[in-house]
Amino acid sequence: MAKNREHTLWLLVLLHIAIPCSSYEQKLNSIDLAALAAIKNSLTDIPGSNFFSTWDFISPDPCSTFSGITCSLNRVTALTLGTGLSDSPGLAGSLSPSLSNLTYLTQLILYPGLVTGPIPTQLDRLTNLRVISLTNNRLTGSIPTSLASLHNLHTLDLSNNRLTGSIPVGLFTALSQLKVVIFASNSLSGELPKRISAPLLHLDLKSNMLRGILPLEMPSTLRYLSVSRNEMWGPLNGLESLSDLVYLDLSMNQFNGPIPASLFRPSLTCLLLQRNNLSGGLGFVDPSSASYGEGSIVDLSHNLLSGELTPVLAGVESLFLNNNHWMGTVPKEYVDSVYRGITKTLYLQHNYITGFPLEPGRALPDTASLCLSYNCMVPPVGLTTTCPISAGGQFSRPESQCVAFNHGVGNSRH
Repeated sequence: MAKNREHTLWLLVLLHIAIPCSSYEQKLNSIDLAALAAIKNSLTDIPGSNFFSTWDFISPDPCSTFSGITCSLNRVTALTLGTGLSDSPGLAGSLSPSLSNLTYLTQLILYPGLVTGPIPTQLDRLTNLRVISLTNNRLTGSIPTSLASLHNLHTLDLSNNRLTGSIPVGLFTALSQLKVVIFASNSLSGELPKRISAPLLHLDLKSNMLRGILPLEMPSTLRYLSVSRNEMWGPLNGLESLSDLVYLDLSMNQFNGPIPASLFRPSLTCLLLQRNNLSGGLGFVDPSSASYGEGSIVDLSHNLLSGELTPVLAGVESLFLNNNHWMGTVPKEYVDSVYRGITKTLYLQHNYITGFPLEPGRALPDTASLCLSYNCMVPPVGLTTTCPISAGGQFSRPESQCVAFNHGVGNSRH
């Protein structure tokens, strides 16, 4: 009996200890709880969304019942607003400044919806933040300069909003952990800094209103760079040291001058430079340095590039060289690449090309998309059917244009 009583006493002691500990672990910090209440009051589910249906503040354990919440030691460490599901319309409302009271937060994610208003400047209080992703909403105002004090920040994605103003320089110079910056599809203006020292891997600024030249110094760690659809100009000299690039999109700007030879390499599998004012040719590039393959895309169309083509781009799967000033005969390496099915798209229309050496009796693959119209030659039979509508209906340039062009080229050599 004594042993049974002793065993019962030990159970009561254990239960007495366990119950308060259990209830303590379930109790969310009061500051975080109040912040979540303010966040819910500033946002609302768009009809068809039910994200906030689990946010019942009577719940003794929000950390296990609230959707989008991750906790550690009774503090909110990750907050995801919205479900992110394709059939969910997302949230509306605005972002509450009370977000800054979640001081243990390491991740702040807002899924696509109709959230408006500014990004709270008080987010600089969240010194543990590593990820900020507020994409595909209707956020307005400028990017807070205070974000440049978040020294643990790794990813900053504010794409597809209505943000205006310039990009805070400190984001590119003061954050030693920043790897991913995505500000695409906003209305940002101004110029980029002359120097980017943050160790970026991914920088996407496309579809804004940025002006000026590319930074003279950029991190050699960059693998993805896009500033397409802006109003930028100047030479491409600052790109020569970016040996890790695999994706480069500078299309639809006003960049000028020659293309650096270092950009013609197989590891840079996506090179998009179309619709600029780039000039010069390919004669200075060593053809042996390139061996493109599956999935590669090079678009140099709608520029002022000139001279005779060299074999350097043979083997590119999708190659757009149209609407330039190329002349002479297309190297046989390009033709062979089309025959072998390696190059699936080759656009050469609207140039001054005089020859395309097809092999008699050898059929081109059905998958080949080849356009040679509006050059200083008559395209071979059957090689105009795969031209885009933008190529126009004229198969060859007027002879007078070809004579005038060749005469001008000849004069420029004297």
